[in-house]
Amino acid sequence: QVQLVEFGGGLVQAGGSLRLSCAASGGTFSSYAMGWFRQAPGKEREFVAVISRSGGRIHYADFVKGRFVISRDNTKNTVYLQMNSLKPEDTAVYVCAADETWLAPTRAYEYDYWGQGTQDTVSS
Repeated sequence: QVQLVEFGGGLVQAGGSLRLSCAASGGTFSSYAMGWFRQAPGKEREFVAVISRSGGRIHYADFVKGRFVISRDNTKNTVYLQMNSLKPEDTAVYVCAADETWLAPTRAYEYDYWGQGTQDTVSS
């Protein structure tokens, strides 16, 4: 079992940046692929990015390519999402998730564990 807690959400103006962190406790962090998802009001949860256990495989959603960077530090049991050039449509609750089965899953139903989420608001 693993518990996930997100940090770093907040209010930022369009064009600005935020860095989200997700700290894991319990389990063996290096055994999990780590992903980020987001959900805006009235919309379905959508995939943002994922990184494999040792960082060798990364996938991004098309709408964040070139703007967001996912990384992990297995010595700190933490996964990060650096968000640059933020747009108002990036406003959402961002949630981290862990999966112990797949290399780098991109579908929500493939994940085993979820954090509570952190609110990111991008003003125009």
